Amino acid sequence: MPLGAAAQPIEPLQSAGPAVPAAPADVGAAPAQATKTASGLAWKILAKSDEAARPGAHDKVSVVFTAWTSEGDLIDSSIPDGEPRSFVMDDLMKGFAEGLRLMAKGEKRRLWIPAALASSGRPRRRGPAGACVIDVELVDFVKMPDPIPVPEDVDAAPADAKRTSSGLAYKFLKHGKGKQHPKADSTVEVHYTGWTPDGHLFDSSVRRGQPISFPLNGVIKGWTEGVQLMVVGDKERFWIPCALAYGDTPSRPGAPAGPLVFDVELLSIQ
Repeated sequence: MPLGAAAQPIEPLQSAGPAVPAAPADVGAAPAQATKTASGLAWKILAKSDEAARPGAHDKVSVVFTAWTSEGDLIDSSIPDGEPRSFVMDDLMKGFAEGLRLMAKGEKRRLWIPAALASSGRPRRRGPAGACVIDVELVDFVKMPDPIPVPEDVDAAPADAKRTSSGLAYKFLKHGKGKQHPKADSTVEVHYTGWTPDGHLFDSSVRRGQPISFPLNGVIKGWTEGVQLMVVGDKERFWIPCALAYGDTPSRPGAPAGPLVFDVELLSIQ
């Protein structure tokens, strides 16, 4: 044995994560015994559950899943994560959400989702949308509040809104008791909901039930400017022009294009 060899550290073997299962034999089409809904979704039970409650259309679900194209190519899987993933039902592709609403906690099903019900939502896929198959286990779900109503003035800032030289429009929905305003490089904690001018809700910390913290110099310009107008406890509505948002062709995947509207409540300045 070479001198000093006994003192050399032994590198531990890296444990591989759980492997993604192979595409099922019936990935190409739902078998005759599968149950079909009026929308075109097909499903069969892989593992039953004794639970009775089902998730609602807006609840938060925790799932273990693997999704394939109808050709058997992998789209996405939570299995290598080693733990379930959580989604708000509103964010899922329509067929996935419909299937989960039929399931009880602890149940596992295979869903055959037609292209019309898989065109948008999670799990996301590269390339053009098409039919897909998902094996999913509903691990748990949490009841969430009713949907957030769309503001009546979401399409354009009203006459009583204030405007800045940059083009940002805003109005106060609630006044807080704070005294200090955040600075451009402050880290703030907020609750927010964002819509496009046609009333589509694209993101909401309120819906997730979890506020978010971030430095103001790391977000879109409309937020950096607008939140500095606030004190802790304030709630404002911002009408943010395209140039102060993500632009007409966002570089960030999933970011909404064009002008945006946000309701923002400043919870703390950190």
